[in-house]
Amino acid sequence: MLFALVSNGSMPMPVDPQVIVPWWSFTKTVLSAAALSLVRDGLFDLDETLPEGPFTLRQVLRHEAGLADYAELAEYHAAVASNETPWPAEEMLRRLDAPRLRYTPGDGWRYSNVGYLYVAKFIERLSGLALEEALTRLVFSPLGLSGVRLATTPADLQGVNMGTAPSYDPGWVYHGLLVGPLDQAAVCLDRLLAGQTLPPALLREMQTARTLGGPIAGRPWLAPGYALGLMQGAVEGGRVLSGHTGGGPGSVIAVYRCGEGDHTASCAVFAEGFAEGAVEAEAVSRLLNAVIQ
Repeated sequence: MLFALVSNGSMPMPVDPQVIVPWWSFTKTVLSAAALSLVRDGLFDLDETLPEGPFTLRQVLRHEAGLADYAELAEYHAAVASNETPWPAEEMLRRLDAPRLRYTPGDGWRYSNVGYLYVAKFIERLSGLALEEALTRLVFSPLGLSGVRLATTPADLQGVNMGTAPSYDPGWVYHGLLVGPLDQAAVCLDRLLAGQTLPPALLREMQTARTLGGPIAGRPWLAPGYALGLMQGAVEGGRVLSGHTGGGPGSVIAVYRCGEGDHTASCAVFAEGFAEGAVEAEAVSRLLNAVIQ
């Protein structure tokens, strides 16, 4: 298990910080930050409807749009396990019957990778840039980060620690799969939530979460919730974490930030396998030790 920790803006020595790893669904946090940057610039409104359906940008970012998720398709998992060529996005949407909403937007919650495919398309459409260039311009350059890139083919994963997965095609991640140094994931979240790109009002919007119930067995959440591209909720001691957990074949990553008064810390933890609870617990332990000291 590898980790990188940012405490009050400084970087204690992590274990092998420059290891390149898949950011998995922490990519959603970056996509949300890019979309909110376009809102900041007056190009769109959070409560404006997207062209893909009768749902708003806010509802899509918070998984309240009524959309299904391709992870529910058994044939999707079988195709990934068989190392098949990724389906074109249009075929995936057809297999999923994506236009059929599972509930009225705003009336429920359902995690949806399809929603973030629409967010990626939204970013490209409004910025006029390919997704990787848009994320660099809107998020990574303003935060002073380099070395993060979008993996689109198996060749793009050369040199990336994919855990126990012998092979993988990132085309199966339809909203895009970022890969980069583990320590830059922690720095990215820390600087983002410190307000280095978004104004205070928009940052508050980003961190306004929908509560999703009580404790989750085997995981550290006492009151989990989801905000705009952020998993957010209370853990032990009542402290609130914001960030994202993500996983795919062979590995899992958890990137979170918390604060106590003037003390803040952000932590990225990566491990082989898919033990979400263990990786999140490691992140919580590192964060609580950092903010208490």
